[in-house]
Amino acid sequence: MASRRNLWLACLIALTALLVFGNLASDVGLDVKYGWDTRVNCAAVDAYVGGLDPYFVKNLKGTKLSYPYLPVTLDAFRPFCADGILVAHYKTIFPVLAVLCGLILPGFGRTRPSARDVGLRVLCALGAFVGFEWVQASGNFAILSGVLTAIALRLLLSPPASGAAEDRSFPSRLAGAALLGLVMSFKLVFVPVLAALYFLPLPRSRKLTLIAMAVFSFALPILISWLAYPDLFASWQLAVAGKIPDQHLVELFESNPSLLLLARDLMGHVGLIDSKPAIFATYAFAATALVLVPFVLSVLRLIGSRPAHEGDSLLARLDRWLMDHPRAAMRITVLAMFALYLSSPRLKEYAFFELALYAAILLVDLPARALAAALTVGLLMPSLIFVTGSSSEDNSIQLFSALMFFWVLLLDVRHAGRVPDTVQL
Repeated sequence: MASRRNLWLACLIALTALLVFGNLASDVGLDVKYGWDTRVNCAAVDAYVGGLDPYFVKNLKGTKLSYPYLPVTLDAFRPFCADGILVAHYKTIFPVLAVLCGLILPGFGRTRPSARDVGLRVLCALGAFVGFEWVQASGNFAILSGVLTAIALRLLLSPPASGAAEDRSFPSRLAGAALLGLVMSFKLVFVPVLAALYFLPLPRSRKLTLIAMAVFSFALPILISWLAYPDLFASWQLAVAGKIPDQHLVELFESNPSLLLLARDLMGHVGLIDSKPAIFATYAFAATALVLVPFVLSVLRLIGSRPAHEGDSLLARLDRWLMDHPRAAMRITVLAMFALYLSSPRLKEYAFFELALYAAILLVDLPARALAAALTVGLLMPSLIFVTGSSSEDNSIQLFSALMFFWVLLLDVRHAGRVPDTVQL
């Protein structure tokens, strides 16, 4: 039975990989000028080096799109854009960085990861929710934040230890929290993800220290941009607020496969497309009902199985359960990150690549049936739809794929109190 199950699962993984790589390869033959985001970002760096204000699109060569990042990133991105190497060779560089993300991502076991585990993480990074396809097509710098996210998760999710060994591991977790906060400053809307650090299997004081470090690191680039680049910071504020006339505006309601835009479409069907209160109320209800409440209920079900001590608060019981189940706690931490990221009001197509990195960590330890379901809804189904071209203009498939993947993970979370029954191929 085990041999037959392994063969069936291996065939499913092989089919999924075939569709993922076929989908990526099919883009190569299309007569489309890709890499617009790379050109925008490097054009902004060139304008800044030339003494021009990069937040005015008229100063950017070869594009009508605006530069969305904080002023401090102009200096941070200069090495990447030097001599036009990234613009000319991003099609080769980006896949290498995506594979690197899959190799860096941590596991929850104490032993060295198997080739199967590493292969699944790489496959998920390249194919889940077709996020990397959008990164590759647009040349978006989400690939850089993805590498930093993978490193941060590696530092944060090191195997738990006890006693003096844990004292030695905390500085690396602190560095991971700082790096994660820095990544969130690239796209300010994802900052709620930092709250997931509370689910780490650490004493409450240390978890709060990690969150404080992450928040400080998130705020630091904003503070540096404000103090060291005052003129550019003022231009950035005008650009993101849409107060620079006759140029592209980055806004919440810009086309993207998020729950907020789904709520807006639903309100359009009932004649309330211009009512922002109705749109945001529907979005809040959708995010709460489809993602946040199911996650909270799953966690409460886990800690509810533990006998309560007299006078214990719910938070104290949660802390004790997380400390008693360190491996499960790390899975719940990543699942919380996934949930909060998925609930974001502005989840652009390329942002699903970073969501895929959280998914890659959670995918590996799933039992056979859950792994098959996750592969089907998260990688195989969207790749099949996109490779056939039947949904090339409808990117909502990314959102539905990610939601189904999340629900598969929730169905398996009832096993979080024990080591998952991972199937080795």
